[in-house]
Amino acid sequence: MSATPATSALPATSELQAISATIQDYFEGMYYRDTARLRKAFHRDACLFGHYKGTFARIPLEDWFKAVESRPIPAESGEAFDMRIVSTDITGQVGTVKVADLYRGLRFTDYLSVARIDGQWVIVNKTFHHD
Repeated sequence: MSATPATSALPATSELQAISATIQDYFEGMYYRDTARLRKAFHRDACLFGHYKGTFARIPLEDWFKAVESRPIPAESGEAFDMRIVSTDITGQVGTVKVADLYRGLRFTDYLSVARIDGQWVIVNKTFHHD
């Protein structure tokens, strides 16, 4: 008797493209200090959690937007655009996108929890680690 190989359902290419577009809004929103793009990428109730310079931080989304708006624009300061998707893990209408990014001279690894809400993929939480 032979075993039937297990198969897993992969997200449709269109879903992966939609998620990638959301992550691109996140990347370019930070790089160009474009909070309109960041607002498009994030769910309005999202929150940020992570370790920055050895300290754990919980940052409400609106506070993070204000902080981004107050900082120099990486694109104008000559910083290279060095942001990329490392991996994507999607199950149904939710998932996680691991990204590596250079932001204001600092290296980060972000785990972006995403969900498809009202037909749009948005970031519902961000967990980050500063190297």
